[in-house]
Amino acid sequence: MHRNDIRNVAIIAHVDHGKTTLLDGLLRQTHTVETRKAPEERIMDRNDQERERGITILAKNTGIAHGECFINIVDTPGHADLGGQVERILNMVDGALLLVDAFDGPMPQTRFVLSKALAMGLTLIVLINKIDRPGARPKEVLSAVYDLFIDLGADEKQLEFPVLYTSAKLGYALRKPEDAPVDLTLLLDTIVARVPPPEGSPDLPLQFMVSAVEYDPYLGRLLIGRVRRGRLALGQQVAHLARDGALHTGKVTQLFGFRGLERDPRTSAAAGDVVAVAGVPDATVGETLADPENPESLPGITVSQPTVTMTFRVNDSPFAGQEGRYVTSRHLRARLEREQLSDVALEVEEAEQPDEFRVSGRGVLHLSILIENMRREGYELAVSRPTVIDRVVDGQRQEPVEELILDLTEASMGAVMEALGPRKAELLHMTPLGNGRMRLQYSIPTRTLMGFRSEYLTLTRGEGIMTHAFLAYQLHKGVVRNRKRGVLISMGEGEAVAYAIWQLQERGTFIVPPHTRVYGGMIVGFHSRENDLVINVLRKKQLTNVRASGHDDAIRIVPHLALTLEQSLEIIEDDELVEVTPASIRLRKRILNTSEREALAKRNRTG
Repeated sequence: MHRNDIRNVAIIAHVDHGKTTLLDGLLRQTHTVETRKAPEERIMDRNDQERERGITILAKNTGIAHGECFINIVDTPGHADLGGQVERILNMVDGALLLVDAFDGPMPQTRFVLSKALAMGLTLIVLINKIDRPGARPKEVLSAVYDLFIDLGADEKQLEFPVLYTSAKLGYALRKPEDAPVDLTLLLDTIVARVPPPEGSPDLPLQFMVSAVEYDPYLGRLLIGRVRRGRLALGQQVAHLARDGALHTGKVTQLFGFRGLERDPRTSAAAGDVVAVAGVPDATVGETLADPENPESLPGITVSQPTVTMTFRVNDSPFAGQEGRYVTSRHLRARLEREQLSDVALEVEEAEQPDEFRVSGRGVLHLSILIENMRREGYELAVSRPTVIDRVVDGQRQEPVEELILDLTEASMGAVMEALGPRKAELLHMTPLGNGRMRLQYSIPTRTLMGFRSEYLTLTRGEGIMTHAFLAYQLHKGVVRNRKRGVLISMGEGEAVAYAIWQLQERGTFIVPPHTRVYGGMIVGFHSRENDLVINVLRKKQLTNVRASGHDDAIRIVPHLALTLEQSLEIIEDDELVEVTPASIRLRKRILNTSEREALAKRNRTG
């Protein structure tokens, strides 16, 4: 059976190709959201990190009415590191809007999200977005989209996708680029006409797949998903079929649909509806709610395996416990377990050492967002350098490899290619973009790509654009040294003095400004040479009543290098940690005592 009054669709695209902006236009033009009550742009990005980073991190549900049809829409993350959300959210929908930038064309994440949509057999509508952008080339981009479909093994039916030309920012959709712009009504009509209505009989026993989990301070855990068959109603008893095969029972205490930015309270839902359910506190992503008298489980949600792992540990620095509220291993374990319930792409396990946890995810961004959320919630911890997860197939060691696309000027191309050589990168394609710009496509090991972004921006003088996504596992490329410079390490505990930094700045680049609290073993900068150097940044200028002729030298300090959390994670070595607190991000040696550190290094050299 089909429900012609509903359409379920997701918006998928590469980062910054206009998904959330398009959704802004749909919500406003259908009068689902009042303009005076909504932000000026990116209405759905309500998370602080989303607004700061300018990307969608969490998949979000909304709904709009168009004529006699109600369209449930899911805004998905565009970054491949957050692909675990894309894979589980696509289980709720029957179609997808694939946005492609009219200038950039298909990018690494475009390939990633499209491959998932094709594998699930979703009906696709291709939107060539930003056709108002200077330099837009919609015909060439559409040709590249067809090539991508064919490359991903799309069948003849999937290749017969409708194409619309849109400007999400200006709020219109066209059949041809040269048509006169009006509004987004054509897009809504196309969704209703081309996306198939949901299947499922409301008269059969209940089956509800949990695709996402949210937390409400008053209602507890909210299970978001689609009713596959049967009906849900307030007060209804349901069976909870866990992943391990266990059978539990629960009661629907609250039921919500989605309309605009709000949850829409409902008394019932039938097959095809996308809803949020409260009252089953132990259920999580990939599990099924069913009829207690006829409990049948749906196939679980499978996501790609993690490619990067890190160690989370209790902070044991001299400043431990001074800035955070949650500092013990018990707090850390509970927070990671709670995150694992809602993020199926995250794996958490006990490490070899006490008070340590091994956390694995889809990339550095995936894990850094978790760390940033934790520090904003008041957690204090120390994390290790991210390392890739290798695997052995037929006796051969394999490592994750990423597809890297660089848009840069021709003048900086030589320096960038020279920098990528030692990182074991392989050039796949080179495409001129006009106006003195080139596009380089590489395959590069994930471990050697870490830390390249800052070097790339320096080489291109900030004019380069860099995107990447997981490509495949390939044979291990060999040993590569990550960082070519040593670090400057504080000798003692106290407050960094401007005079000491001024005297030492020829030794390297500092990452802390004067008056920063430091401790012995804390990293305060990067050495200009390959070895580590222990320095005294606490030394003050001696004040006496003896004066020489002339005047004292003016203290002129080079501005310090401010590192973000992601940069800190990528730049540290195996014997270093990033100390993360609600107020600070510090780099430190794993072993703080200089004598112990040197003794360990000597033992390692002698075997």
